[in-house]
Amino acid sequence: MGCSHGPMLATPPEMWDLRAGADRKHAQHWFRGESMSYDALLAARADESPRFAQAIEPGARQARFDACQRALDTLADRFAAARPEVVILLGNDQREVFKEDLTPSITVYAGERIENIPLTEAQIARLPPGVAVAEAGHCPPQGATYPGSPEVADALIRSLCDAHFDVARSVRLPGGDDRQHGIPHAFGFLYRRIMRDMPAPSVPIFLNVGVAPNQPRAARCLAFGHALRAAIAHLPHDMRVAVLASGGMTHFVIDEALDRRVLDAFAARDEAALAEIPESYFNGNTAEIKSWYPLAAAMHDIDWHMTLVDYVPCYRTEAGTGNAMAFAYWAPA
Repeated sequence: MGCSHGPMLATPPEMWDLRAGADRKHAQHWFRGESMSYDALLAARADESPRFAQAIEPGARQARFDACQRALDTLADRFAAARPEVVILLGNDQREVFKEDLTPSITVYAGERIENIPLTEAQIARLPPGVAVAEAGHCPPQGATYPGSPEVADALIRSLCDAHFDVARSVRLPGGDDRQHGIPHAFGFLYRRIMRDMPAPSVPIFLNVGVAPNQPRAARCLAFGHALRAAIAHLPHDMRVAVLASGGMTHFVIDEALDRRVLDAFAARDEAALAEIPESYFNGNTAEIKSWYPLAAAMHDIDWHMTLVDYVPCYRTEAGTGNAMAFAYWAPA
């Protein structure tokens, strides 16, 4: 499965304006490889601005929020029906856990316990506007501990290293006063919303898709997916394995054309089209789209096809800022 995790999914639509105000003040909005101020972005998208204005009307926001909730419920129900024995999660960290002292390109978590720890009041106070309200969407107020799968993680690591992926291995997340102590929100959202806080043993894999300069490039993310599929096939026990990717689509500037380009390539299993998207298009949080790349590549290897449950661009300003959400699963044809 691939699933967006943006805070708007856990924020009442009448409160989306909290982030809209921050958008208008933000000096660096990435759009198709270029960085621009909000005013410059508004001018560049003037032809589309009336459509964006309609999309941020209260009724439109509610309809888009409701569509997202239906799609999330669909994925959660399918996940429960699949009854996986182990789950592999592909997601990113946004300087929540990994700081400048160490930023691995790819990290496989091999710990026995995966802790979802609520932020402290001081940490919540440092969050950007409109983010704190969504905390419960990826972390229970009382916190939670989920089972890891060290044996599966180490088996994957050995196979990935055999395939010349020199991945980092971690049995505990870095600690310190300057960082979050629990699993980041990209993973927490899947545990909460898709696995309903009752996951099978799992292996989080951190892909540093968004922090320069050592992001795995698009083609490398696809190659990693093929290596991951081979590693799953070589696990020592016959088990039901689910693979979930977290993040995307375009944000904080929504680009429906780019999203459709990516989703169409997933549906067509066109890896060449995915690899040729310029890396500059993945600046900012749009980089999370690349967390889906290994999933898509792995599914190509077993001839499974994508079903797009829904694609919902959730706008919050007349300049087209917001978060486009996508929800999909792969299954045999």
